[in-house]
Amino acid sequence: MPEEIPTYPGNLILTTTKEVPIDCHKLILNEEILDKHPTIIRGIIIQKLDLSFEKDDLVIGIDPGSRIGLSIFFFGKEIENSLYNSVEDLVSHVINVLAELSAKRKLVKIGNGNMEIARKISTMLNLKFCSSFELEFVDERKTSLKIKNFNQRGKRDMLSAKYIIQREGYRHFVLPLSITG
Repeated sequence: MPEEIPTYPGNLILTTTKEVPIDCHKLILNEEILDKHPTIIRGIIIQKLDLSFEKDDLVIGIDPGSRIGLSIFFFGKEIENSLYNSVEDLVSHVINVLAELSAKRKLVKIGNGNMEIARKISTMLNLKFCSSFELEFVDERKTSLKIKNFNQRGKRDMLSAKYIIQREGYRHFVLPLSITG
């Protein structure tokens, strides 16, 4: 009940905007958050709980290919591990994540295994995302583990994206076209 919110012993409260007490010092999420993608919800909850993670980073790993693996780490925790068949769908989702989650540093790491798709992804991100971020192409050799039963619905591609996040490569800053002209 709304009157019990100030004395609630938990860490996080989900309620409507109308039911939020005026002087409440609890962490409160409004129900509008439920309209967002589950990855965004996980990220916002991690950020609100402020569990004193070391890094305030949003790192996105992409394994380009016919099936595109995606892994997203926020505050050092993996909040998404998924698979895409379309570059356009992937870029749209990545842009949504970059826009919705605030971090001191936003880094997109793309494997260099299929440079045609990797360049297409980086170009589309640069054209459609109107804020700055870091982009890194990394060597993805030996990121694909041998998994029994072949690829098990893209599991290998998703794991490769996770390993790509852990690699270092040539990094450059991508400034929005509104700044660079």
